[in-house]
Amino acid sequence: MSVCQRCQQDFTCAVADKTNQPCWCMVLPAIDAPTLPKADIDPNATCLCPHCLPLWKSEVIAAKSKL
Repeated sequence: MSVCQRCQQDFTCAVADKTNQPCWCMVLPAIDAPTLPKADIDPNATCLCPHCLPLWKSEVIAAKSKL
């Protein structure tokens, strides 16, 4: 099991947990990391949970559109 770096809930990250299955996050559109604003998430985090990753991505996009 993995732990979400944002909400601290346990979840399965197929990549980090080495399940040999495609991970749910692979179907989400990628974000170009160098264009992201500073975030309060550990850059060494393996992943965010299925609830937090889409939420975080929408927050990042919204913040970037305000610039």
